[in-house]
Amino acid sequence: MTGPAADELTVGDEVDVEVGPIAHGGHCVARHEGRVLFVRHTLPGERVRARITEGGPGDRFLRADAVEVLTASPDRVPVRCPVAGPGRCGGCDFQHVSTEHQRRLKADVVAEQLQRLAGIEREVLVEPLDDEDGLRYRTRVEFAVVDGQVGLRRHRSHDVVPVTGCPIAVPEIDEALVETLADVERTRGELDGISALDIVVPSAEADTVVVEVPTEEPTPPITITERVATPAGERVLGVDARGFWQVHRYAPRAFVDAVLAAADVRPGERVLDLYSGVGLLSVPLAEAVGPDGQLIAVESDRRATEHLRDNLAATPQALVVPGRVDDLFGVARKGRRRGPRRPARSDLLPPSADVVVLDPPRTGAGRGVVEALTSLRPRRLVYVACDPAALARDTGYLTGLGYDLTDLRALDAFPMTHHVECVATFEPKGEDARP
Repeated sequence: MTGPAADELTVGDEVDVEVGPIAHGGHCVARHEGRVLFVRHTLPGERVRARITEGGPGDRFLRADAVEVLTASPDRVPVRCPVAGPGRCGGCDFQHVSTEHQRRLKADVVAEQLQRLAGIEREVLVEPLDDEDGLRYRTRVEFAVVDGQVGLRRHRSHDVVPVTGCPIAVPEIDEALVETLADVERTRGELDGISALDIVVPSAEADTVVVEVPTEEPTPPITITERVATPAGERVLGVDARGFWQVHRYAPRAFVDAVLAAADVRPGERVLDLYSGVGLLSVPLAEAVGPDGQLIAVESDRRATEHLRDNLAATPQALVVPGRVDDLFGVARKGRRRGPRRPARSDLLPPSADVVVLDPPRTGAGRGVVEALTSLRPRRLVYVACDPAALARDTGYLTGLGYDLTDLRALDAFPMTHHVECVATFEPKGEDARP
């Protein structure tokens, strides 16, 4: 196939390309006459016909979809969703990839980010969780409502692809969606004033919860309960139906086990749990330090903080500190107008900590927070990351401040997508190591 010259490519043009390595974000890198294309719906080693979806002359790179596979990878499989594919639902990146190979691709991305951004060469293994070969694992799905249509968003778009279910969701979500749509049609006929339907299957409740999200008003808070196993026994935690909770039905237990093993908390120690949410990690960490230790949990979201206090009520050795981590440590935020001096560090935070656990947002903790944490001289720092690039950047800061990456686990908590959860362990280098 002959197509436009590389410097003339624009949206809608098609070119045949040889597909190169996987890149962070669910696409692969390809080149057309030296021009970089980030191509979705393909695999390394394939030859595909790529249709440009974003970009044009003068842009550094272009985005594209593989609309025809000319030479297929042996790891390509039939898609397992009727709305997956070019121009369709953007929720999944790897429906066309065998589940085992998805994990290898994610491992390659984590390893590449660590090497490129932190200068660390490390072999990575992505561990599966217990799901149905990458399907039927999500316990929370938000369905968009636009012009009376209920569905999922197209990739990088506000447009909606109508659906009546989702193959990566637990069956109860499909059932609830069908029942809700039938009920709406029977009683109202349409979903006026509703921007989304959030459907949640709580682990500690018998009933599925459907939240109608208003278009122009705040969503009334609805508290649900989630169950998680800890070494001290099963715990039930309160959380908002629309609040943050791990979506994979087996992720909460897997993350608790991974973080506790990495932290290796000893009775009587002081542990700092940052970006703690409703306390998925705070509760078992508070149990681990025991009555003679201290757990300090920091969370900025008001509703999550209320649930966090309730969930830690049975552990008097736990202290909840509301606020942003960067603000409490006196770290100037990126983009904030700088005053004559850095904000004061909060007196609510301790001068030292034995163990620090942090689960920052997708953007990572950042240099300022990392510097503040290393000044506490913890004997161990456990970093839970949902973005390999952010983890790699912060790893670079940590290694430059005297901490080694001593262990790394990667968990496949989001099959069929490019997302992967990492639990990284850092310890002081050499003579700085604490017993």
